[in-house]
Amino acid sequence: MSKKNVLITGGARGIGAATAKALAADGHRVFINYVNSTQVANDLASAINGAGGEAYPIQADVRDEESIKAMFDTIKRDHGGVDILVSNANMHFTQKPFMEQSWDEFSQKLNDEIRASYLCARYAAASMTEKKFGRLIFISSTLSESPAPSFIAHGSAKGALDTFSKYLAQELGAHGITSNIVAPGLVLTDATEGAPEAFKEFIRSMTPTQTISRPEDVANAVSFLAKEESAQVTGAYLSVSGGAYMS
Repeated sequence: MSKKNVLITGGARGIGAATAKALAADGHRVFINYVNSTQVANDLASAINGAGGEAYPIQADVRDEESIKAMFDTIKRDHGGVDILVSNANMHFTQKPFMEQSWDEFSQKLNDEIRASYLCARYAAASMTEKKFGRLIFISSTLSESPAPSFIAHGSAKGALDTFSKYLAQELGAHGITSNIVAPGLVLTDATEGAPEAFKEFIRSMTPTQTISRPEDVANAVSFLAKEESAQVTGAYLSVSGGAYMS
């Protein structure tokens, strides 16, 4: 496989970092997007480069179009444009029940989630259509299909993302571009390490594999969807949850 340019939004930590390592190990050139985690992103890129890969930290707030455009322009100028987009940036949301949540709290998550994914996909697709090759991979959540208390803003935003990906699959397929969803369940990252152990044990006990996913499990699914050999997989919703959610 020829070396592809991979942009991972929110790539410095957790699932993003594991994905950066996996795709670099696959032989790709990886761009690790971050907002504030400068040292973490630099350390990750250094570790990947030290292991024989090729990685570059790249700062941009994916909620801001000017910042996004500058990021894509830099990648295009220096390396020929993005071939694979992993849209993974985590957007804050207000965790409240529906009856206690305001429209502003609810819509903030929807707006941030879809705006970032839309704009990044738009700039990525411009490069991909020129090359007649592209992989759009969006990190969603099983909460889009399996509701949980107080996650209505998060789950609804991810549900919109799932539908958005299907439309991109339909519209961009003729250009050699696939669009797919990877939907993790609970994943053991620094973002979830504060969750009560009793909650984690409950999830584990209810999961067919009797395990909780690691970031590397999600990264392995992304790695498959990024391959040239996955060309006939598009518009898919791939759950990575040990069977805790089954479609």
